Amino acid sequence: MSDYSADIAIYTTAVDDTAVAGIVKHLGIALRSKDSSLVACTDATELDRVRESWLKKKLAIGEDDAALDAAIASVCSAMAADTTKSRVTFYYLLAEKYGKLADLH
Repeated sequence: MSDYSADIAIYTTAVDDTAVAGIVKHLGIALRSKDSSLVACTDATELDRVRESWLKKKLAIGEDDAALDAAIASVCSAMAADTTKSRVTFYYLLAEKYGKLADLH
């Protein structure tokens, strides 16, 4: 868990470890595969999956697709220097952006 928290700390000032644990639990077996544990910002299908499965389903964000896509793009931009974008970090930053970290406890 500390590896995830350390990666998240690169992008934000305070890390909610309970929320990190909630994301890890949610992702479960997906984190065992190198490919599925990362987010590819150049893959439109991947970004659609983030929008539909994470933002709309899990976090219940009701904004339109364009607004959600802009939020995803902002996280892609923030993590641009990282060639291996951790899915846990990516999801955490989106949850933080929408004030949903407490929902992951």
